[in-house]
Amino acid sequence: MTNGSNKYQLTVDSSTKHLAEVRDFVAEHAQSVGLSEKEISEIRLAVDEAYTNIIKHAYKNTPSRPVQIELGFDHSQLWISIMDQGESFKPDEYKAPDILKRIKNKQRGGMGVFLIQKLMDQVQYNRKGGINEIRMVKNL
Repeated sequence: MTNGSNKYQLTVDSSTKHLAEVRDFVAEHAQSVGLSEKEISEIRLAVDEAYTNIIKHAYKNTPSRPVQIELGFDHSQLWISIMDQGESFKPDEYKAPDILKRIKNKQRGGMGVFLIQKLMDQVQYNRKGGINEIRMVKNL
């Protein structure tokens, strides 16, 4: 019986040049839990969006600020936490995008939060002691 200590960490700078590394780190562990290719793609995309949002919004495109990715799993779920020390996201001020209107107007971007919520089973935003955390859960 394991005590649920399947936990992994990766710390990278806030730069899109680390996107592949972050994606691969998450995909590798998602595979080890036995998730399907489709589920792994969904997780990879959600993490991609969350990490990109941190770079763009929390750190305002300032490179070399720390972003910490923590990943863990037990028999029922895989969770991923991405933490930063930038400006915090206020989920209560978030309004879901009007998808059809965005497509019609050929608008790009602004879909990250919506996508993350669609792709993952649970999404939580926490802030404590100057650290922002987005915690994403995929049920197994």
